[in-house]
Amino acid sequence: MTTINTSWVGIRKVPLLLIARGGLAFLMAGAVGAIAIGCDRPPIESGEDVQTTREALVATISGTIRDTQGRPLTNVTVQLNGRTMATRTTGTAGTYSFPLNIPEATGSWSVMPTRSGCSFTPDVVNLNNINGSRVQNFTGSGTNCVGVAAPQCVAVAATDPGPRAGIAGAGDPLPGLAAQELALFVGAKEAFEEVDSVSGDGVNDEEGKGLGPTFNGNSCKMCHQQPATGGTSPGLQSPQNPIPNPQIALATLRGALNAIPSFISATTPTREARFPIAAGGGVAGLFTIRGRDDAPGCTLAQPNFAAQVASGDIIFRIPTPTFGTGLMENMPDLALAANLTTTHVFPVSGRLNTSGNDGTVTKFGWKAQNKSLMIFAGEAYNVEQGVSNENFTNERSAVAGCVFNGSPEDHTNNHEVDSGTPAEVSGDTVLFAAFMRFLAPPSPGDGSAATTAGRAVFMAVGCGDCHTPSLTTGPSPFAPLNNVTFEPFSDIAVHNMGALADGVPQGGAASDEFRSAPLWGVGQRLFFLHDGRTSNIVTAINSHCSTNSEANASVNALAARSATDRQNLVTFLRSL
Repeated sequence: MTTINTSWVGIRKVPLLLIARGGLAFLMAGAVGAIAIGCDRPPIESGEDVQTTREALVATISGTIRDTQGRPLTNVTVQLNGRTMATRTTGTAGTYSFPLNIPEATGSWSVMPTRSGCSFTPDVVNLNNINGSRVQNFTGSGTNCVGVAAPQCVAVAATDPGPRAGIAGAGDPLPGLAAQELALFVGAKEAFEEVDSVSGDGVNDEEGKGLGPTFNGNSCKMCHQQPATGGTSPGLQSPQNPIPNPQIALATLRGALNAIPSFISATTPTREARFPIAAGGGVAGLFTIRGRDDAPGCTLAQPNFAAQVASGDIIFRIPTPTFGTGLMENMPDLALAANLTTTHVFPVSGRLNTSGNDGTVTKFGWKAQNKSLMIFAGEAYNVEQGVSNENFTNERSAVAGCVFNGSPEDHTNNHEVDSGTPAEVSGDTVLFAAFMRFLAPPSPGDGSAATTAGRAVFMAVGCGDCHTPSLTTGPSPFAPLNNVTFEPFSDIAVHNMGALADGVPQGGAASDEFRSAPLWGVGQRLFFLHDGRTSNIVTAINSHCSTNSEANASVNALAARSATDRQNLVTFLRSL
Protein backbone atom coordinates (compact mmCIF):
# COMPACT_ATOMS: atom_id res chain seq x y z
CA MET A 1 0.00 0.00 0.00
CA THR A 2 1.53 3.31 -1.11
CA THR A 3 0.21 6.81 -0.57
CA ILE A 4 0.50 8.64 -3.88
CA ASN A 5 -1.02 12.06 -3.16
CA THR A 6 -3.42 14.14 -1.13
CA SER A 7 -6.47 15.66 -2.86
CA TRP A 8 -9.41 17.87 -2.01
CA VAL A 9 -12.64 15.90 -2.21
CA GLY A 10 -15.90 17.75 -1.66
CA ILE A 11 -14.90 20.06 1.21
CA ARG A 12 -12.65 17.62 3.04
CA LYS A 13 -8.94 16.98 2.49
CA VAL A 14 -8.33 13.26 2.36
CA PRO A 15 -5.44 11.05 1.24
CA LEU A 16 -5.98 8.88 -1.81
CA LEU A 17 -4.37 5.46 -1.52
CA LEU A 18 -3.24 3.26 -4.36
CA ILE A 19 -3.76 -0.41 -3.59
CA ALA A 20 -2.34 -3.02 -5.96
CA ARG A 21 -4.07 -6.37 -6.09
CA GLY A 22 -3.28 -8.96 -8.71
CA GLY A 23 -2.03 -6.37 -11.16
CA LEU A 24 -5.09 -4.11 -10.71
CA ALA A 25 -4.96 -0.72 -9.01
CA PHE A 26 -7.76 0.77 -6.96
CA LEU A 27 -8.15 4.29 -5.55
CA MET A 28 -9.54 4.42 -2.04
CA ALA A 29 -10.43 7.40 0.15
CA GLY A 30 -8.41 7.40 3.35
CA ALA A 31 -11.04 9.15 5.50
CA VAL A 32 -14.40 7.83 6.62
CA GLY A 33 -17.31 9.46 4.81
CA ALA A 34 -15.16 11.15 2.16
CA ILE A 35 -15.74 10.43 -1.49
CA ALA A 36 -12.82 10.20 -3.90
CA ILE A 37 -13.10 11.79 -7.29
CA GLY A 38 -12.57 9.09 -9.90
CA CYS A 39 -13.28 6.32 -7.40
CA ASP A 40 -15.31 3.44 -8.75
CA ARG A 41 -16.47 2.35 -5.32
CA PRO A 42 -18.74 4.05 -2.77
CA PRO A 43 -17.37 5.38 0.54
CA ILE A 44 -16.39 2.76 3.11
CA GLU A 45 -18.02 3.19 6.48
CA SER A 46 -16.17 2.21 9.67
CA GLY A 47 -13.79 -0.11 7.88
CA GLU A 48 -16.59 -2.23 6.43
CA ASP A 49 -16.33 -3.39 2.87
CA VAL A 50 -18.95 -2.34 0.34
CA GLN A 51 -21.84 -4.55 -0.69
CA THR A 52 -21.17 -7.32 -3.16
CA THR A 53 -24.70 -7.93 -4.49
CA ARG A 54 -25.10 -7.24 -8.19
CA GLU A 55 -28.81 -6.32 -8.24
CA ALA A 56 -29.22 -3.02 -10.07
CA LEU A 57 -30.15 0.26 -8.43
CA VAL A 58 -32.26 2.55 -10.61
CA ALA A 59 -33.42 5.56 -8.63
CA THR A 60 -32.91 9.32 -8.23
CA ILE A 61 -31.47 11.85 -5.83
CA SER A 62 -33.49 15.02 -6.18
CA GLY A 63 -34.64 18.02 -4.21
CA THR A 64 -35.43 21.71 -4.06
CA ILE A 65 -33.11 24.51 -2.96
CA ARG A 66 -34.80 27.54 -1.39
CA ASP A 67 -33.83 30.68 0.48
CA THR A 68 -34.78 31.32 4.10
CA GLN A 69 -38.17 32.66 2.96
CA GLY A 70 -38.97 29.47 1.08
CA ARG A 71 -38.39 30.96 -2.38
CA PRO A 72 -36.67 28.73 -4.98
CA LEU A 73 -33.01 29.59 -5.66
CA THR A 74 -31.81 29.70 -9.26
CA ASN A 75 -28.27 29.20 -10.59
CA VAL A 76 -27.20 26.90 -7.77
CA THR A 77 -24.58 24.40 -8.91
CA VAL A 78 -25.25 21.03 -7.32
CA GLN A 79 -22.40 18.53 -7.38
CA LEU A 80 -22.91 14.79 -7.03
CA ASN A 81 -19.83 12.77 -6.06
CA GLY A 82 -19.52 9.07 -5.43
CA ARG A 83 -20.39 5.94 -7.36
CA THR A 84 -21.34 8.21 -10.27
CA MET A 85 -20.63 11.92 -10.57
CA ALA A 86 -22.43 14.80 -12.23
CA THR A 87 -23.48 18.42 -11.78
CA ARG A 88 -26.79 20.21 -12.17
CA THR A 89 -27.72 23.90 -12.17
CA THR A 90 -31.08 24.85 -10.71
CA GLY A 91 -33.55 26.85 -12.77
CA THR A 92 -36.46 29.03 -11.74
CA ALA A 93 -38.03 26.15 -9.84
CA GLY A 94 -34.91 25.69 -7.69
CA THR A 95 -34.91 21.94 -8.31
CA TYR A 96 -32.25 19.40 -9.19
CA SER A 97 -32.34 15.70 -10.00
CA PHE A 98 -29.68 13.05 -10.57
CA PRO A 99 -30.51 9.62 -12.03
CA LEU A 100 -28.88 6.72 -10.19
CA ASN A 101 -28.15 3.75 -12.43
CA ILE A 102 -25.53 1.31 -11.15
CA PRO A 103 -25.19 -2.48 -11.18
CA GLU A 104 -25.16 -2.69 -7.37
CA ALA A 105 -28.27 -2.74 -5.18
CA THR A 106 -27.01 0.12 -2.99
CA GLY A 107 -24.57 2.98 -3.34
CA SER A 108 -23.25 6.06 -1.57
CA TRP A 109 -23.01 9.63 -2.77
CA SER A 110 -22.40 13.15 -1.51
CA VAL A 111 -24.47 16.13 -2.63
CA MET A 112 -23.14 19.68 -2.33
CA PRO A 113 -24.75 22.95 -3.54
CA THR A 114 -22.74 26.11 -4.28
CA ARG A 115 -23.71 29.62 -5.36
CA SER A 116 -21.82 32.87 -4.97
CA GLY A 117 -23.14 34.80 -1.97
CA CYS A 118 -24.97 31.82 -0.47
CA SER A 119 -24.25 29.62 2.52
CA PHE A 120 -26.20 26.39 2.56
CA THR A 121 -27.76 24.33 5.31
CA PRO A 122 -26.66 21.61 5.20
CA ASP A 123 -23.46 22.49 3.34
CA VAL A 124 -22.88 18.92 2.12
CA VAL A 125 -24.83 15.70 2.62
CA ASN A 126 -23.40 12.19 2.58
CA LEU A 127 -26.02 9.63 1.59
CA ASN A 128 -24.59 6.25 2.47
CA ASN A 129 -25.75 2.84 1.25
CA ILE A 130 -29.01 4.11 -0.20
CA ASN A 131 -31.21 1.59 -2.01
CA GLY A 132 -33.90 3.81 -3.53
CA SER A 133 -34.80 7.35 -4.49
CA ARG A 134 -33.94 10.07 -2.00
CA VAL A 135 -35.14 13.65 -1.64
CA GLN A 136 -32.60 16.07 -0.17
CA ASN A 137 -33.55 19.74 0.16
CA PHE A 138 -31.22 22.63 0.99
CA THR A 139 -31.71 26.16 2.37
CA GLY A 140 -29.50 29.03 1.26
CA SER A 141 -28.84 32.15 3.32
CA GLY A 142 -26.94 35.39 2.81
CA THR A 143 -27.52 39.01 1.87
CA ASN A 144 -27.47 38.25 -1.86
CA CYS A 145 -29.01 34.81 -1.53
CA VAL A 146 -32.57 35.69 -2.57
CA GLY A 147 -34.86 33.28 -4.37
CA VAL A 148 -37.50 33.72 -7.04
CA ALA A 149 -40.76 35.15 -5.70
CA ALA A 150 -43.73 32.83 -6.05
CA PRO A 151 -45.79 33.91 -9.06
CA GLN A 152 -49.25 35.35 -8.88
CA CYS A 153 -50.93 33.26 -11.54
CA VAL A 154 -53.39 35.23 -13.64
CA ALA A 155 -55.97 33.07 -15.42
CA VAL A 156 -56.02 33.17 -19.20
CA ALA A 157 -59.51 34.09 -20.38
CA ALA A 158 -60.46 32.56 -23.73
CA THR A 159 -62.92 30.08 -25.21
CA ASP A 160 -62.03 26.60 -26.38
CA PRO A 161 -64.03 25.81 -29.55
CA GLY A 162 -63.52 22.11 -28.86
CA PRO A 163 -61.91 19.39 -30.97
CA ARG A 164 -61.66 20.19 -34.64
CA ALA A 165 -64.35 18.57 -36.78
CA GLY A 166 -63.90 17.08 -40.24
CA ILE A 167 -61.83 14.15 -41.35
CA ALA A 168 -59.07 12.83 -39.14
CA GLY A 169 -55.87 14.64 -39.99
CA ALA A 170 -53.80 11.64 -38.97
CA GLY A 171 -53.35 7.90 -39.26
CA ASP A 172 -51.67 7.70 -42.67
CA PRO A 173 -48.24 6.26 -43.42
CA LEU A 174 -45.29 8.54 -44.07
CA PRO A 175 -45.28 9.66 -47.70
CA GLY A 176 -42.45 8.22 -49.74
CA LEU A 177 -42.23 4.78 -48.13
CA ALA A 178 -40.81 2.10 -50.41
CA ALA A 179 -43.15 -0.71 -51.44
CA GLN A 180 -41.77 -3.15 -48.86
CA GLU A 181 -41.89 -0.52 -46.12
CA LEU A 182 -45.49 0.30 -46.97
CA ALA A 183 -46.39 -3.42 -46.87
CA LEU A 184 -44.76 -3.65 -43.44
CA PHE A 185 -46.75 -0.62 -42.27
CA VAL A 186 -50.02 -2.20 -43.40
CA GLY A 187 -49.24 -5.49 -41.66
CA ALA A 188 -48.03 -3.67 -38.56
CA LYS A 189 -51.23 -1.65 -38.39
CA GLU A 190 -53.21 -4.92 -38.36
CA ALA A 191 -51.17 -6.07 -35.36
CA PHE A 192 -51.70 -2.71 -33.63
CA GLU A 193 -55.47 -3.14 -34.05
CA GLU A 194 -55.54 -6.84 -33.10
CA VAL A 195 -57.67 -7.72 -30.04
CA ASP A 196 -56.18 -10.06 -27.42
CA SER A 197 -57.77 -12.79 -25.37
CA VAL A 198 -56.04 -15.03 -22.85
CA SER A 199 -55.42 -17.91 -25.24
CA GLY A 200 -56.03 -16.35 -28.67
CA ASP A 201 -59.07 -18.51 -29.30
CA GLY A 202 -60.63 -16.15 -31.85
CA VAL A 203 -63.89 -15.65 -29.95
CA ASN A 204 -65.34 -12.20 -30.67
CA ASP A 205 -62.52 -11.75 -33.21
CA GLU A 206 -59.98 -11.86 -30.37
CA GLU A 207 -57.14 -13.26 -32.46
CA GLY A 208 -54.30 -12.07 -30.23
CA LYS A 209 -52.90 -14.17 -27.39
CA GLY A 210 -51.66 -13.41 -23.88
CA LEU A 211 -54.13 -11.04 -22.19
CA GLY A 212 -53.56 -10.65 -18.45
CA PRO A 213 -53.39 -11.74 -15.69
CA THR A 214 -53.75 -7.94 -15.19
CA PHE A 215 -54.56 -5.48 -17.94
CA ASN A 216 -55.93 -2.04 -18.80
CA GLY A 217 -56.88 -2.74 -22.40
CA ASN A 218 -57.07 -5.61 -24.88
CA SER A 219 -55.55 -3.94 -27.95
CA CYS A 220 -53.28 -1.03 -28.75
CA LYS A 221 -56.00 0.63 -30.79
CA MET A 222 -58.44 0.52 -27.88
CA CYS A 223 -56.54 3.32 -26.16
CA HIS A 224 -54.91 4.88 -29.24
CA GLN A 225 -57.73 5.68 -31.66
CA GLN A 226 -58.61 9.39 -31.56
CA PRO A 227 -58.91 10.71 -34.21
CA ALA A 228 -57.49 7.60 -35.95
CA THR A 229 -55.51 4.46 -35.16
CA GLY A 230 -52.31 5.51 -33.40
CA GLY A 231 -53.83 8.51 -31.65
CA THR A 232 -54.88 8.99 -28.06
CA SER A 233 -57.91 8.19 -25.91
CA PRO A 234 -61.32 8.00 -27.60
CA GLY A 235 -64.33 9.75 -26.13
CA LEU A 236 -67.96 10.67 -26.58
CA GLN A 237 -67.13 14.23 -27.67
CA SER A 238 -65.15 13.10 -30.71
CA PRO A 239 -66.42 14.63 -33.98
CA GLN A 240 -64.81 11.72 -35.86
CA ASN A 241 -65.82 8.67 -33.81
CA PRO A 242 -67.83 9.37 -30.64
CA ILE A 243 -67.69 6.31 -28.38
CA PRO A 244 -67.78 5.82 -24.59
CA ASN A 245 -64.67 4.79 -22.72
CA PRO A 246 -64.12 1.17 -23.93
CA GLN A 247 -62.71 0.17 -20.54
CA ILE A 248 -66.30 0.05 -19.23
CA ALA A 249 -67.30 -2.85 -21.50
CA LEU A 250 -63.90 -4.51 -21.14
CA ALA A 251 -64.24 -4.85 -17.36
CA THR A 252 -66.83 -7.63 -17.65
CA LEU A 253 -66.11 -8.96 -21.13
CA ARG A 254 -66.46 -12.76 -21.35
CA GLY A 255 -67.61 -13.02 -17.75
CA ALA A 256 -64.76 -11.12 -16.09
CA LEU A 257 -65.57 -10.15 -12.50
CA ASN A 258 -64.09 -6.66 -12.42
CA ALA A 259 -65.70 -3.69 -10.70
CA ILE A 260 -65.46 -0.32 -12.40
CA PRO A 261 -63.14 1.97 -10.38
CA SER A 262 -64.57 5.37 -9.46
CA PHE A 263 -62.19 7.21 -11.79
CA ILE A 264 -63.36 5.29 -14.87
CA SER A 265 -66.66 6.20 -16.52
CA ALA A 266 -68.21 6.43 -19.97
CA THR A 267 -67.06 10.04 -20.25
CA THR A 268 -63.51 9.75 -18.88
CA PRO A 269 -60.46 9.01 -21.00
CA THR A 270 -58.93 5.54 -21.00
CA ARG A 271 -56.55 5.56 -18.05
CA GLU A 272 -53.97 3.66 -16.11
CA ALA A 273 -53.48 4.07 -12.35
CA ARG A 274 -50.31 4.24 -10.27
CA PHE A 275 -49.73 4.24 -6.49
CA PRO A 276 -46.73 6.55 -5.83
CA ILE A 277 -46.35 5.65 -2.15
CA ALA A 278 -47.69 2.12 -1.74
CA ALA A 279 -46.17 0.74 -4.94
CA GLY A 280 -43.44 3.20 -5.90
CA GLY A 281 -45.39 4.58 -8.84
CA GLY A 282 -45.56 1.42 -10.96
CA VAL A 283 -48.66 0.71 -13.01
CA ALA A 284 -51.44 -1.07 -11.13
CA GLY A 285 -53.51 -3.08 -13.63
CA LEU A 286 -57.15 -1.94 -13.53
CA PHE A 287 -58.58 -5.35 -14.32
CA THR A 288 -57.78 -9.05 -13.98
CA ILE A 289 -58.82 -12.09 -16.01
CA ARG A 290 -60.66 -13.57 -12.99
CA GLY A 291 -64.04 -14.92 -14.14
CA ARG A 292 -63.33 -14.82 -17.87
CA ASP A 293 -64.42 -17.97 -19.67
CA ASP A 294 -60.90 -18.33 -21.13
CA ALA A 295 -59.23 -18.13 -17.69
CA PRO A 296 -60.80 -20.95 -15.67
CA GLY A 297 -59.61 -21.15 -12.07
CA CYS A 298 -57.95 -17.72 -11.89
CA THR A 299 -58.84 -15.98 -8.60
CA LEU A 300 -56.63 -12.88 -8.84
CA ALA A 301 -58.53 -9.89 -7.42
CA GLN A 302 -58.29 -6.27 -8.48
CA PRO A 303 -56.30 -3.81 -6.39
CA ASN A 304 -58.29 -1.95 -3.73
CA PHE A 305 -58.77 1.23 -5.74
CA ALA A 306 -61.33 2.66 -3.33
CA ALA A 307 -58.80 2.59 -0.51
CA GLN A 308 -56.12 4.18 -2.69
CA VAL A 309 -58.49 6.94 -3.78
CA ALA A 310 -59.49 7.56 -0.15
CA SER A 311 -55.85 7.81 0.93
CA GLY A 312 -54.93 10.06 -1.99
CA ASP A 313 -52.15 7.68 -3.02
CA ILE A 314 -53.16 7.38 -6.66
CA ILE A 315 -52.36 9.17 -9.90
CA PHE A 316 -53.47 8.60 -13.47
CA ARG A 317 -51.95 8.61 -16.94
CA ILE A 318 -53.68 8.69 -20.31
CA PRO A 319 -52.27 7.38 -23.62
CA THR A 320 -49.85 9.57 -25.56
CA PRO A 321 -50.51 9.83 -29.32
CA THR A 322 -47.98 8.03 -31.52
CA PHE A 323 -48.28 10.03 -34.75
CA GLY A 324 -44.90 11.06 -36.16
CA THR A 325 -42.93 9.27 -33.47
CA GLY A 326 -40.50 7.80 -36.01
CA LEU A 327 -39.30 11.34 -36.73
CA MET A 328 -38.80 12.00 -33.02
CA GLU A 329 -36.96 8.69 -32.63
CA ASN A 330 -34.51 9.76 -35.32
CA MET A 331 -33.60 13.06 -33.63
CA PRO A 332 -29.84 13.16 -32.88
CA ASP A 333 -28.94 13.71 -29.23
CA LEU A 334 -26.58 16.56 -30.09
CA ALA A 335 -29.30 18.37 -32.02
CA LEU A 336 -31.70 18.10 -29.08
CA ALA A 337 -29.01 19.35 -26.70
CA ALA A 338 -28.20 22.28 -28.99
CA ASN A 339 -31.87 23.19 -29.20
CA LEU A 340 -31.96 23.69 -25.43
CA THR A 341 -29.23 26.32 -25.68
CA THR A 342 -31.12 28.59 -28.08
CA THR A 343 -32.36 31.99 -26.89
CA HIS A 344 -35.61 31.84 -24.93
CA VAL A 345 -38.23 34.47 -24.27
CA PHE A 346 -38.21 33.52 -20.57
CA PRO A 347 -35.63 31.48 -18.62
CA VAL A 348 -36.46 27.76 -18.56
CA SER A 349 -34.38 24.93 -17.17
CA GLY A 350 -35.53 21.96 -19.21
CA ARG A 351 -33.15 19.06 -19.64
CA LEU A 352 -33.07 15.83 -21.58
CA ASN A 353 -33.89 12.59 -19.82
CA THR A 354 -31.26 9.95 -20.49
CA SER A 355 -30.76 6.20 -20.37
CA GLY A 356 -28.98 4.87 -17.30
CA ASN A 357 -27.17 2.34 -19.47
CA ASP A 358 -25.62 4.22 -22.39
CA GLY A 359 -26.33 7.80 -21.37
CA THR A 360 -28.19 8.63 -24.58
CA VAL A 361 -31.40 10.63 -24.74
CA THR A 362 -34.72 8.96 -23.94
CA LYS A 363 -37.76 10.42 -25.68
CA PHE A 364 -41.05 8.57 -25.25
CA GLY A 365 -43.69 8.58 -22.53
CA TRP A 366 -45.04 11.38 -20.34
CA LYS A 367 -41.62 11.79 -18.73
CA ALA A 368 -39.55 10.83 -21.79
CA GLN A 369 -38.59 7.71 -19.85
CA ASN A 370 -38.46 5.23 -22.75
CA LYS A 371 -35.43 5.03 -25.02
CA SER A 372 -36.90 3.73 -28.27
CA LEU A 373 -40.16 2.78 -29.95
CA MET A 374 -39.27 -0.89 -29.42
CA ILE A 375 -38.92 -0.38 -25.66
CA PHE A 376 -41.99 1.84 -25.62
CA ALA A 377 -44.02 -0.84 -27.43
CA GLY A 378 -42.69 -3.77 -25.41
CA GLU A 379 -43.33 -2.10 -22.08
CA ALA A 380 -46.86 -1.05 -23.04
CA TYR A 381 -47.68 -4.55 -24.30
CA ASN A 382 -46.55 -6.03 -21.00
CA VAL A 383 -48.04 -3.38 -18.71
CA GLU A 384 -51.26 -2.37 -20.46
CA GLN A 385 -52.32 -5.74 -21.91
CA GLY A 386 -50.34 -8.14 -19.77
CA VAL A 387 -48.63 -9.77 -22.74
CA SER A 388 -45.07 -10.94 -22.07
CA ASN A 389 -42.79 -10.36 -25.06
CA GLU A 390 -39.20 -10.45 -26.22
CA ASN A 391 -38.51 -7.05 -24.60
CA PHE A 392 -40.33 -7.76 -21.33
CA THR A 393 -40.26 -11.51 -20.94
CA ASN A 394 -41.77 -11.89 -17.47
CA GLU A 395 -45.50 -12.16 -16.91
CA ARG A 396 -46.90 -9.54 -14.55
CA SER A 397 -48.87 -10.81 -11.53
CA ALA A 398 -48.07 -14.39 -12.48
CA VAL A 399 -49.93 -15.95 -9.54
CA ALA A 400 -50.78 -19.64 -9.47
CA GLY A 401 -53.86 -20.49 -11.49
CA CYS A 402 -53.71 -17.37 -13.67
CA VAL A 403 -50.89 -18.25 -16.09
CA PHE A 404 -52.07 -20.05 -19.20
CA ASN A 405 -49.26 -19.56 -21.71
CA GLY A 406 -45.51 -19.98 -21.91
CA SER A 407 -43.34 -16.87 -21.93
CA PRO A 408 -42.73 -14.84 -23.90
CA GLU A 409 -46.29 -14.95 -25.17
CA ASP A 410 -45.43 -12.67 -28.08
CA HIS A 411 -42.32 -13.65 -30.04
CA THR A 412 -40.73 -13.94 -33.45
CA ASN A 413 -42.66 -16.49 -35.49
CA ASN A 414 -39.76 -18.19 -37.27
CA HIS A 415 -40.64 -21.59 -35.79
CA GLU A 416 -44.32 -21.23 -36.71
CA VAL A 417 -43.99 -19.80 -40.22
CA ASP A 418 -41.60 -21.48 -42.66
CA SER A 419 -41.33 -18.33 -44.75
CA GLY A 420 -43.22 -15.14 -45.07
CA THR A 421 -43.13 -11.39 -45.18
CA PRO A 422 -41.61 -9.38 -42.33
CA ALA A 423 -45.13 -8.66 -41.10
CA GLU A 424 -45.89 -12.39 -40.96
CA VAL A 425 -42.68 -13.45 -39.24
CA SER A 426 -42.08 -10.59 -36.81
CA GLY A 427 -43.35 -10.51 -33.25
CA ASP A 428 -45.95 -7.94 -32.31
CA THR A 429 -43.53 -5.61 -30.52
CA VAL A 430 -41.47 -5.28 -33.70
CA LEU A 431 -44.65 -4.58 -35.64
CA PHE A 432 -45.96 -2.04 -33.13
CA ALA A 433 -42.65 -0.18 -33.35
CA ALA A 434 -42.68 -0.33 -37.15
CA PHE A 435 -46.22 1.00 -37.29
CA MET A 436 -45.33 3.96 -35.08
CA ARG A 437 -42.02 4.55 -36.90
CA PHE A 438 -43.74 4.81 -40.28
CA LEU A 439 -46.80 6.68 -39.01
CA ALA A 440 -47.01 10.17 -40.50
CA PRO A 441 -47.33 13.29 -38.36
CA PRO A 442 -50.83 14.70 -37.96
CA SER A 443 -51.87 17.26 -40.55
CA PRO A 444 -52.86 20.74 -39.32
CA GLY A 445 -56.14 22.37 -40.16
CA ASP A 446 -56.74 25.63 -41.95
CA GLY A 447 -54.23 28.45 -42.22
CA SER A 448 -56.59 31.32 -41.42
CA ALA A 449 -55.47 34.81 -40.46
CA ALA A 450 -56.44 34.08 -36.83
CA THR A 451 -54.31 30.95 -36.89
CA THR A 452 -51.29 32.83 -38.24
CA ALA A 453 -51.75 35.58 -35.65
CA GLY A 454 -52.14 32.98 -32.91
CA ARG A 455 -48.86 31.32 -33.82
CA ALA A 456 -47.11 34.67 -33.48
CA VAL A 457 -48.62 35.13 -30.00
CA PHE A 458 -47.58 31.57 -29.10
CA MET A 459 -43.97 32.44 -29.83
CA ALA A 460 -44.08 35.94 -28.33
CA VAL A 461 -45.25 34.78 -24.90
CA GLY A 462 -42.64 32.02 -24.73
CA CYS A 463 -44.75 28.91 -25.33
CA GLY A 464 -42.20 27.96 -27.98
CA ASP A 465 -39.45 27.98 -25.33
CA CYS A 466 -40.48 24.42 -24.42
CA HIS A 467 -42.83 23.51 -27.26
CA THR A 468 -40.17 23.96 -29.96
CA PRO A 469 -41.97 24.32 -33.29
CA SER A 470 -39.35 22.83 -35.59
CA LEU A 471 -36.73 20.07 -35.36
CA THR A 472 -34.66 18.25 -37.99
CA THR A 473 -33.93 14.53 -37.97
CA GLY A 474 -30.55 12.95 -38.61
CA PRO A 475 -29.53 10.48 -41.31
CA SER A 476 -31.75 7.42 -41.68
CA PRO A 477 -31.83 4.34 -43.93
CA PHE A 478 -35.52 5.12 -44.43
CA ALA A 479 -35.92 7.97 -46.91
CA PRO A 480 -39.01 9.55 -45.28
CA LEU A 481 -37.07 9.84 -41.98
CA ASN A 482 -33.76 11.00 -43.47
CA ASN A 483 -32.79 14.61 -42.59
CA VAL A 484 -36.41 15.74 -42.39
CA THR A 485 -37.54 19.02 -40.84
CA PHE A 486 -40.82 18.57 -38.97
CA GLU A 487 -42.98 20.50 -36.50
CA PRO A 488 -43.74 18.54 -33.31
CA PHE A 489 -43.97 21.63 -31.03
CA SER A 490 -41.82 19.89 -28.41
CA ASP A 491 -38.19 20.01 -27.32
CA ILE A 492 -38.51 16.39 -26.05
CA ALA A 493 -36.99 17.65 -22.79
CA VAL A 494 -38.47 17.41 -19.30
CA HIS A 495 -39.45 20.55 -17.39
CA ASN A 496 -40.58 21.32 -13.86
CA MET A 497 -44.34 21.74 -13.92
CA GLY A 498 -44.96 22.68 -10.29
CA ALA A 499 -48.34 21.57 -8.95
CA LEU A 500 -48.86 19.14 -11.83
CA ALA A 501 -46.35 16.86 -10.05
CA ASP A 502 -47.59 13.28 -9.80
CA GLY A 503 -45.11 11.86 -7.28
CA VAL A 504 -43.58 9.45 -9.80
CA PRO A 505 -39.92 9.92 -10.85
CA GLN A 506 -38.97 8.04 -14.02
CA GLY A 507 -35.45 7.75 -15.34
CA GLY A 508 -33.81 11.08 -14.63
CA ALA A 509 -37.16 12.92 -14.53
CA ALA A 510 -38.25 13.98 -11.06
CA SER A 511 -41.80 13.68 -9.78
CA ASP A 512 -42.63 17.25 -10.84
CA GLU A 513 -41.03 17.05 -14.28
CA PHE A 514 -42.79 16.16 -17.53
CA ARG A 515 -41.76 16.01 -21.17
CA SER A 516 -43.01 18.94 -23.23
CA ALA A 517 -45.98 17.18 -24.79
CA PRO A 518 -45.81 17.40 -28.60
CA LEU A 519 -48.65 19.71 -29.65
CA TRP A 520 -49.06 18.58 -33.22
CA GLY A 521 -52.51 17.03 -33.54
CA VAL A 522 -53.75 18.79 -30.39
CA GLY A 523 -56.61 20.28 -32.41
CA GLN A 524 -58.34 16.89 -32.51
CA ARG A 525 -57.48 15.65 -29.02
CA LEU A 526 -60.26 15.22 -26.48
CA PHE A 527 -58.37 15.18 -23.16
CA PHE A 528 -55.41 17.15 -21.87
CA LEU A 529 -52.53 16.91 -19.38
CA HIS A 530 -50.93 13.65 -18.27
CA ASP A 531 -54.00 12.44 -16.38
CA GLY A 532 -56.71 13.67 -18.75
CA ARG A 533 -58.23 15.87 -16.05
CA THR A 534 -59.75 18.33 -18.50
CA SER A 535 -61.21 18.46 -21.99
CA ASN A 536 -60.81 22.23 -22.19
CA ILE A 537 -57.56 23.43 -23.71
CA VAL A 538 -57.79 26.79 -21.91
CA THR A 539 -58.04 25.01 -18.56
CA ALA A 540 -54.97 22.99 -19.55
CA ILE A 541 -53.07 26.22 -20.28
CA ASN A 542 -54.00 27.69 -16.90
CA SER A 543 -52.96 24.47 -15.16
CA HIS A 544 -49.40 25.15 -16.34
CA CYS A 545 -49.10 28.03 -13.85
CA SER A 546 -48.30 27.18 -10.21
CA THR A 547 -45.47 27.61 -7.73
CA ASN A 548 -42.19 26.36 -9.23
CA SER A 549 -43.61 25.74 -12.70
CA GLU A 550 -41.34 26.75 -15.57
CA ALA A 551 -44.40 27.87 -17.54
CA ASN A 552 -45.47 30.62 -15.12
CA ALA A 553 -43.99 33.57 -17.00
CA SER A 554 -45.51 32.42 -20.29
CA VAL A 555 -48.99 31.89 -18.86
CA ASN A 556 -48.96 35.28 -17.16
CA ALA A 557 -47.64 36.94 -20.32
CA LEU A 558 -50.49 35.40 -22.29
CA ALA A 559 -53.03 36.49 -19.68
CA ALA A 560 -51.79 40.07 -20.10
CA ARG A 561 -52.38 40.07 -23.86
CA SER A 562 -55.55 41.36 -25.48
CA ALA A 563 -58.67 39.22 -25.69
CA THR A 564 -58.10 38.90 -29.43
CA ASP A 565 -54.53 37.66 -28.94
CA ARG A 566 -55.60 35.11 -26.33
CA GLN A 567 -58.37 33.78 -28.55
CA ASN A 568 -56.10 33.65 -31.59
CA LEU A 569 -53.61 31.53 -29.65
CA VAL A 570 -56.36 29.05 -28.78
CA THR A 571 -57.50 29.06 -32.40
CA PHE A 572 -53.94 28.31 -33.46
CA LEU A 573 -53.68 25.35 -31.05
CA ARG A 574 -56.96 23.90 -32.26
CA SER A 575 -55.68 24.20 -35.83
CA LEU A 576 -52.73 21.89 -35.13
